[in-house]
Amino acid sequence: MRIIIFAGGAGTRLWPLSRKNSPKQFGSVFGDKSTLQLAVDRVMNFGIDNIYISTNENYVDIVKNQVPELVERNILKEPTKRDLAAAVGLALLRVREDGYTGTVAVLWADHLMKREEEFVSALKKGEELIEENPNRFVFLGEKPRYANHNLGWIKVGESKQGNEYNFLEWKYRPELEICEKMFESGEWLWNPGYFIFNIDFVLGLYKKFMPVMYTALNEMVGNYEIIKEKYHTLESVSFDDAILEKIDKSEATVLKVDLGWSDPGTLYALKEALEPDNNKNCEQGLVLAHETVDSFVCNEDRDKLVAVIGLKGMVVVNTKEALLVCHKDDVPKVKELLNKVEDKGLSKFL
Repeated sequence: MRIIIFAGGAGTRLWPLSRKNSPKQFGSVFGDKSTLQLAVDRVMNFGIDNIYISTNENYVDIVKNQVPELVERNILKEPTKRDLAAAVGLALLRVREDGYTGTVAVLWADHLMKREEEFVSALKKGEELIEENPNRFVFLGEKPRYANHNLGWIKVGESKQGNEYNFLEWKYRPELEICEKMFESGEWLWNPGYFIFNIDFVLGLYKKFMPVMYTALNEMVGNYEIIKEKYHTLESVSFDDAILEKIDKSEATVLKVDLGWSDPGTLYALKEALEPDNNKNCEQGLVLAHETVDSFVCNEDRDKLVAVIGLKGMVVVNTKEALLVCHKDDVPKVKELLNKVEDKGLSKFL
């Protein structure tokens, strides 16, 4: 099996902890290793030569530095961001260019999990299922711990065998009231966005559903100068919208897992990953919190004390360049805020 870890995002939802020049997947927020390094460590059993990392060309040197054992050919670079349909398609064509025609797993560089052995077992089980039937996707569905309305969800039907379930439908970021009912039903799982498939099957779907993109990617895949010249002209569309939403339910199956998985993709999700108890705070750096609960208070300035009083469900992040204060329910609006920062000519703070 070949494993492609995507590590090209700018991490804007974690601003100001994550910046364009130093995205979250490369930062050591969780100890001595970045989430990229943790992601690579999890799948080392499959062999370093079978691991690819897809990233922006601006981050290639960071990837080399953090994963020095990875050969440069296995670093798949993009000149610019065109969303995941283009990124996944280009990565698959590059892997096939190496002569590979088997099973591929698509993973992400910015996630955390507590039970890594179960994750490896699920990947191996997914590989077996694809070898049995190459014309389908295998999705991993995480057992939900609470009604998280900032995630995507997968609805499953009857169990086929063991932890394999029929796939029924998706729902992305449901309203909290709906999300709570989904959680209580026991029919829905968190969607970590991990999928396993046969490379030729998915490239065939590109040819069928995204013929213009498929043709363009084939024309540029062998020459990075052409990629730099033409990649930005590709349609910017998500992999879900381009491919996954168009497949038949019979072309998918779900493995239910309990990985202790989390996606610290927003500042409050980061708090939950580091301190899941909502009666407690997550405090980093020189911080003094008084009569404060369920808050994330992070101070990266060693020469300044950040003191807070009477906060509940708040996010306070202080860096040398920027200070952000918001309620946890408003964290998804950070991207809107950054648009305003850019509009006001303050891009140096992004």
